[in-house]
Amino acid sequence: MTNPILSLRDIQRVYGKGEAEVRALDGVDLDVYQGEFVAIIGQSGSGKSTLMNILGCLDQPTSGKYLVNGSNVSELDSDELATLRRTTFGFIFQRYNLLTNISAAENVELPAIYAGMSADDRHDRAIELLDKLGLEGRGRHKPGQLSGGQQQRVAVARALINDGDIILADEPTGALDSGSSAELLTLLEELHNSGRTIVLITHDPKVADRADRVIEISDGKIIHDDGAKIPEEAHQSGLMSRRSPSLFTQISESVKMAFRSLRANLFRTALTLLGVVIGVAAVVAMLAIGEGSQRQVMARFESMGANLLFVRPGAPGTRMRGDAIATLTLEDVAALNELDNVIAAVPSRSSSSATLRVGNNDYQTSIEGVSELWPQAQTRGLKYGSFFTEKDVQDRVGVVVLGTTVAGNLFDDVAASVGEYVFLGGAPFEVAGILEEKGATSWGQDQDDVALIPITTGMMRVFGSTYLSSVSIAVDDTDIIAQTEESAKSLLLARHGTEDFQLRNTASILDSIEESQNAFSLLLGSVASISLLVGGIGVMNIMLVSVSERTREIGVRMATGARRSDIMIQFVVEALVVGGLGGIVGVSIGLGVCLILAEVGMSIFISALPAILAFSSALATGLIFGYLPARKASRLDPVAALASE
Repeated sequence: MTNPILSLRDIQRVYGKGEAEVRALDGVDLDVYQGEFVAIIGQSGSGKSTLMNILGCLDQPTSGKYLVNGSNVSELDSDELATLRRTTFGFIFQRYNLLTNISAAENVELPAIYAGMSADDRHDRAIELLDKLGLEGRGRHKPGQLSGGQQQRVAVARALINDGDIILADEPTGALDSGSSAELLTLLEELHNSGRTIVLITHDPKVADRADRVIEISDGKIIHDDGAKIPEEAHQSGLMSRRSPSLFTQISESVKMAFRSLRANLFRTALTLLGVVIGVAAVVAMLAIGEGSQRQVMARFESMGANLLFVRPGAPGTRMRGDAIATLTLEDVAALNELDNVIAAVPSRSSSSATLRVGNNDYQTSIEGVSELWPQAQTRGLKYGSFFTEKDVQDRVGVVVLGTTVAGNLFDDVAASVGEYVFLGGAPFEVAGILEEKGATSWGQDQDDVALIPITTGMMRVFGSTYLSSVSIAVDDTDIIAQTEESAKSLLLARHGTEDFQLRNTASILDSIEESQNAFSLLLGSVASISLLVGGIGVMNIMLVSVSERTREIGVRMATGARRSDIMIQFVVEALVVGGLGGIVGVSIGLGVCLILAEVGMSIFISALPAILAFSSALATGLIFGYLPARKASRLDPVAALASE
């Protein structure tokens, strides 16, 4: 006698403990040979379904020894058990266990996906099997569009797709009418006649009579066995590859299944995506606003001259106003102008508010006394007229250069104001020129609301003192601005004998501003990221619900050969699809918001990095928050999953 294909020795399956202990199987010994048609009959609760689950490696016995083709099942890990189910068994369930959101052909293809068959080959084979089973032209129909008998034929085709040696049919006629039952039993006989091993579970003696060998089970024990009838020829499998699917195949199939799942629950999908969309859009918009604000502030400061050194009176750390400390003089400025790498050292003395008058028209503005080198240091030209000259400064001439805001408030025709006179402190000043417009700073200061006069004239007629508020030093080569700063510091220390001044360069100021703006952008991004975090929690919750709703689907996939890693990849990919879709929509909305804000005048800077960062964060959110549901799905027990409602 040949070796049995299935061999069970003293199989026990016990549920519960103590008084609640139930012995579903109690010392079962059974051999099934290749090519047999075996019917296992018993009443409800007799243990026949438990025996079927153990035969199909969906469940493990509490004790005893079970061999499949000579391999001890208890020594196989979960992936090896999945491979065994995929290559050796084909399952036909009482309730069909078809996935409702995919077509009949795709249901048939399911085991072949996990067997690594190519998409074209498995589709062709699925259609071929459906045609042979009398379902020609029904491959595109979903299970809900088929009758019960047709759905069971789809289940049979699914059991045959991998060309396994053994067909396990668990109450396959239980949900069918008499006509469909007869057709199915005839089909099983044909499969048996072709050489396949059939194990049929039933409670109906008439169904059992169609088998060659009947085994009766009661209270977990075999009470009758007709005895093995070994056929002369048995089916030899070998059509299917025994390899596992590639990672690309797993991911591509998971992506398709993810979109089907999302389409099946559009409203829930929209709510799930909403959290991710809001988070991503907020990140994109907030970072664009922060970057735009930073660039605007930096541009304003850079427009003042990125090559400037500033000297203010008073020892380092002094909080007093610069114009109240008499330490900087015009002689200091003349000495600074002699340093190497210095384009211009410009003295400055200002008055926070003074009144200019033209006829009966008065206007209050700030008055600043500077030298003729001011335009070179500030890189600012004139719109009309000219700047005052070195001779004007030496001779303390009463001339003034106005900003466009001041000129516009004093004169009806700004262009014609050059050569006219304005009165400052009761003294007439001739308008030498009008500065080009600069506009307002990011903090709202109008840079055109200013009047410039020669520093010497201001000291004599306006300010009433000969010391300076500050000195601006424009350097030629910014690469050595630090050395120039040290030279200026040494010079002033030598002249004053003490460090009664404060010296900073524009680069250090810009660095401080940039640090502040970066912190501001980080704050905006962090606040926006909270929305993304909330969206991620929503993804996890929905995925956990999805696992609960699709427990039976997971069981079907495991029964047809899916490994734990296959289930894990499927649900992780679904979470990634949710995150990816939310990322794409969120980035689009965020960019749209940025464009709208830019149109209304807000400073916005759109770059690829925030969009890429936000999209990547959405994917990471899907991955991180999808892992727990995916892990839960992959660790489900196949038997419990199949029994789930």
